[in-house]
Amino acid sequence: MKINIYYGGRGMIDDPAIAVINRITEVLEELRVTVERYNLHEMKSSIMSLPKTIKEADAIILASTVEWFGIGGYIPTFLDACWLYGDKSKIAGTYMFPVVMAKAYGEKEAHLDLITAWEILGGKACNGICAYVADETEFELNTEYRDIIEKRAEEMYRTVSQKFSALPTSNKAIKQNIVSDIINLTPQETEQLSKYAANDNYVKKQKEDIEQLAGMFKSMLEEEEKGGDDHYLAALKAHYVPQENFSATYLIKIEGKEKSLIIEIHNKELECYFGQIEQADVIGKLSINVLDDIVEGRMTFQRAFMQGSMTAKGNLRIIRMFDENFVF
Repeated sequence: MKINIYYGGRGMIDDPAIAVINRITEVLEELRVTVERYNLHEMKSSIMSLPKTIKEADAIILASTVEWFGIGGYIPTFLDACWLYGDKSKIAGTYMFPVVMAKAYGEKEAHLDLITAWEILGGKACNGICAYVADETEFELNTEYRDIIEKRAEEMYRTVSQKFSALPTSNKAIKQNIVSDIINLTPQETEQLSKYAANDNYVKKQKEDIEQLAGMFKSMLEEEEKGGDDHYLAALKAHYVPQENFSATYLIKIEGKEKSLIIEIHNKELECYFGQIEQADVIGKLSINVLDDIVEGRMTFQRAFMQGSMTAKGNLRIIRMFDENFVF
């Protein structure tokens, strides 16, 4: 038999939950049970991958301390990981015994919360140990309390070894309804996904990618609201001020667009479109935001070039003439 203990407290010396699980461990090991303990406060970055360790266990103990209100520490994170990445078929056959000590009000409520959570996950929740501890030293030295803890540990052993059954609960019915809306993944897929979730660098990169995509789609939507490419063509035509004896071709590459903005001026005649040409008098490159600033009058073509917001190569006189031909 193997029983895993998941301790979710902060690891403080005076945490009464530590004293209880230490005594439970001694009793179970005397009964030749293999006990493996996971101190979640020492495994913060890998909690999301811990549900896979349940596969090796016949039962688990969730240990926590109520320091001021509710289940504190890292147990909620571990339960979240079980919900998202745990092998539900394995959890369904796994007994769970809660151990909740309280230095404040609420040990019974927290004990019940752990039972409820495990039942919703589909597991077999059993009564564990919960108590209010005003003085940790007095609690640990009290022989009556020690006997109670030992008897509960023996009951845990008998429950698992004899495979006790439990009556159905509404919590499991709720679980069936909720799970129907969740994507079904194989145990191997959920285990792999948990490894990704526990990898801080991977999660950070995913967030950056999502932000980049969100920014890109936001720009696309804003551009579409303005009228898309036609918006820029219409703005250029509306603000065109013909100059005497001037002809030039501008090719403006816009970041994120496959086609360039082509502006052809031939003796007061203007033609502008999106496309590709091989030669131009001026070749510029800018972002869609800088182009917006130019056509909306917040920035001139030459100022964008001088400030480095836009790169350009070609005849400097023709670069300067852009702002005379187009007055926004």
